[in-house]
Amino acid sequence: MHKLQFTAETSSAGILERDFALGAITGVLWSPAAEHTALVLMGHGGGLHKKAPGLVARARDTVTSSGFTVVAIDAPGHGERPRRAVDDQARTDIREAVMAGDNKRFEEVSIRYSTGLAEQAVPEWQEVLDALQELPEIGPAAPIGYGGGISLGTAIGIPLTAADPRIAAAVFGGGFFAHPALIETARRVTVPVQFLLPWDDEHVDRQSALDLFDAFASTEKTLHANPGDHRTVRWLGLDEKFLARHLGRA
Repeated sequence: MHKLQFTAETSSAGILERDFALGAITGVLWSPAAEHTALVLMGHGGGLHKKAPGLVARARDTVTSSGFTVVAIDAPGHGERPRRAVDDQARTDIREAVMAGDNKRFEEVSIRYSTGLAEQAVPEWQEVLDALQELPEIGPAAPIGYGGGISLGTAIGIPLTAADPRIAAAVFGGGFFAHPALIETARRVTVPVQFLLPWDDEHVDRQSALDLFDAFASTEKTLHANPGDHRTVRWLGLDEKFLARHLGRA
């Protein structure tokens, strides 16, 4: 069992930002200066990292608007984590598929690579949760939600939510393929779900995203569609009180 170590700390606009390491896992924690009540997990997209600008903006907004703590970690082979041969090969294959306009190959590589990442990332997220629940400012009673992930963040977030009963509500996004294994996993997700769909995704077929949404076993689930392609997903139209309603508001 690794011990969580904080490696850097900054504070601005009432938000405390702390980088941490847990064994090989690198992450960041954003916390409000005042008392807070819940912990929100955020996943990044493929090829990005825990401090991608869009993720940081959503994290800081969640801290200031709801008084929650937010945590993000680098997926294997991303951010501060070492790049492996499998990561470099996947990036090369995806880039070549995009340049050739070969969506079939893009889909095959993305599914194979992201499935492997999820198999490693889900237990890593659970190890991070175990460590964070030992912190006095979070504790074992803090409600936990999955607060958003597009593409890779969804490919990891769905199996994580299905596997860990501590997650009480989740926000997912489109931008990933609803392959049979992921559909089967989505059928084990029973917590309230918001699902964001980029309507004009040039890589992921719209019906694929609709099939994934349909597979969630949640009795409370909503679909939010906005114009946008694979890289310009708009976080508009979501129920801004969704997480606060299910996790409690500070």
